[in-house]
Amino acid sequence: MKNIAGKTVFITGAASGIGLALTKRFTQANANVVMADNNADTLTVAAATVTGNTATVVCDVANSRSLKSAADAAIAAFGNIHVIINNAGVSTAGKPGNVPLEDWRWLMDVNLMGVVHGVETFLPILRKQGEGGYFINTASMAGHLAAEGMGPYNASKFAVVGYSETLAKELAEENIGVSILCPAWVKTGIADAYKNRPSGTGGQNEARGQHLAVEAVANGIDADLVADWTYDCMMARRLYIFTHPHYHSLLDQRKALIDADAAACAADPRFAKSSG
Repeated sequence: MKNIAGKTVFITGAASGIGLALTKRFTQANANVVMADNNADTLTVAAATVTGNTATVVCDVANSRSLKSAADAAIAAFGNIHVIINNAGVSTAGKPGNVPLEDWRWLMDVNLMGVVHGVETFLPILRKQGEGGYFINTASMAGHLAAEGMGPYNASKFAVVGYSETLAKELAEENIGVSILCPAWVKTGIADAYKNRPSGTGGQNEARGQHLAVEAVANGIDADLVADWTYDCMMARRLYIFTHPHYHSLLDQRKALIDADAAACAADPRFAKSSG
């Protein structure tokens, strides 16, 4: 995408954090931005801080019908849609056996299915418009590195990475780009999202895990920096948008472990004639 001016960007989770920072970055580039969020009051306050062409729509990304209605509202406001940023997300903490299944479903419905709903809603629209387009799906470094005590969150973000990698291959011939945003700790309110989970207040271990997450977020990088780099990476059509260079050594360690275990398989004579 060579020029975003005059184009329309649809952003979920736009009322705060990375979503709000992305809204401001794209309006600075003279794009129209549709700010989508599930909290009407927060969305109204956030929109008042943005200078540029914006429209707001309340929607729940876990509900495909809600997102479809939001897409209709976006088209009514600005016409054709060009960039979709599936950014809404939640988190929870807990060790195996201590996370209620209803919390698993809640988190997956937002973090994974919210992205799927965004793609399934807007992909037919992009195809009908015939102008190409772009998806930015917010994953996390937790989609590449599995932190202890964050099993549900890690699983959801690994899924977003795999899904988005597939999309990038499948949509390339249609001039529809895909980037995967993979931040680590950023100064946002995501660590407080656990308060909205279905099971309510958790036990002491979970509370401690969330306290550590809140502390890490508070010491994270600014969302504005993430938004600036995300914009640059989209313009360069990068698949992965990494924002924390000091985590790259951990990626190398993970790859080294994968390489070692793959080599062990290759060295076993039982697999010498395997072709499947």
